[in-house]
Amino acid sequence: MSDEISRRDRLQASAITTLWRALSGRRLSTLWRLSRCAGPLVHRLSKRERHITEANLAVVYPATDRTQRRRLARDSLTHSTATMLELGFAWMHDPERVESSIVEVHGRELLDDARAEGRGVIVLAPHFGNWEVLNFWLSGHFPFTAMYEPPKIAPLDPVIRHGRERRGAQLVPTNPRGVAALLKALKRCEAVGILPDQEPDWGSGVFAPFYDRPAYTATLLPKLVARTQARVVTGVARRLPGRGFALHFLAADERVYEADETTSASGVNACVESAIALDPAQYQWEYKRYRKTPEEAAGDPHYRQARIY
Repeated sequence: MSDEISRRDRLQASAITTLWRALSGRRLSTLWRLSRCAGPLVHRLSKRERHITEANLAVVYPATDRTQRRRLARDSLTHSTATMLELGFAWMHDPERVESSIVEVHGRELLDDARAEGRGVIVLAPHFGNWEVLNFWLSGHFPFTAMYEPPKIAPLDPVIRHGRERRGAQLVPTNPRGVAALLKALKRCEAVGILPDQEPDWGSGVFAPFYDRPAYTATLLPKLVARTQARVVTGVARRLPGRGFALHFLAADERVYEADETTSASGVNACVESAIALDPAQYQWEYKRYRKTPEEAAGDPHYRQARIY
């Protein structure tokens, strides 16, 4: 059975890699047109993604008309489709061409000023726009370290790793050894990347408000700040459909520097909200951000009733 699964994984990896390579040289305008065609189909046919996206949007924008939320859901899944189609471009296309696709950079001085002060920089990079383009730019302009979890389809690992490391990024595992590597990088006044909107395992987070609803949020950030005095910046690569990308670096909510983990996590979620406000359609709403609940943590036997998916 394991041999059959391995064979299946190899075939899937080969097909996906072939698709990425085929799309890698396409113009961004072409990839966006493909996304515009495929996005509505994803919304219509992918019941799981549609349900989660619409459930999240109902929580985040309760006062918005349902028709408008459904339109936003379709637009969001179109942008998510674009991100998937652009992976080959970000990982495999000529680096000079990818660099030239970044037509605007806002807030770079936040990174430069921190390093000039002898501080490391923690870049909070939510699932907004094309975060692989953000990784590409950061690793080409700063010594950059980021955590990396191998994909479920194991044969894709060398492809993804090469794409993310080709500009010099150092990828470290999502375990204590990886955390130690992040600390060392920050003490060298380098930049590190953290995904602030991934739900951590039980015991590695606290509940903090995300659009006024409790969301289980990782507590890695206050630990890194306390031990390194690093500065925190939110970074995103906003898609300019068909034209390229605009990078935005935003000053973090001041609560991220608090020692109290719940207060710091509240600041982290506020940072994500500020990034989303740039263009809500470019956030990956199909992620189960509210999967864990305080009721489940408290052992309430009826905790499933508190879930929204």
